[in-house]
Amino acid sequence: MGTEVKSLREGRVSLVDAFAQERDGEIMLYGLHIAEYGYGTWTNHQPRRTRKLLLHRVEIDRILEKVREGGVTLVPLSMYFENGWAKVELALARGKKSWDKRQALAERDANREIAREMGRHLKGIAGRDRRAR
Repeated sequence: MGTEVKSLREGRVSLVDAFAQERDGEIMLYGLHIAEYGYGTWTNHQPRRTRKLLLHRVEIDRILEKVREGGVTLVPLSMYFENGWAKVELALARGKKSWDKRQALAERDANREIAREMGRHLKGIAGRDRRAR
């Protein structure tokens, strides 16, 4: 829609929760947030509506073949304009295994503890291991 394109040109798009899936032989984009156009009126678009991707049949078949193998999801990486058309760069993403998640959680907790100790050190506050004298 026109107001979507105007918002896209302003860079008011979020790909955070977006994913693509097959529906009735087409590839649809779900969860993509394009903010309402500031100067739009009652004709403004819905920010999170489902959007149909315009692809050639050969491209759709090739993508769906890989998605149907299992364990992968279509995820949009970026949006850009090319020759006046809004383009979406899609990637096949595989979910993390449980041991990957545990490792990522442990790494995040370690980084958080390091940042906390660095903050204490810079402020001159004794850490948990040190006793105030």
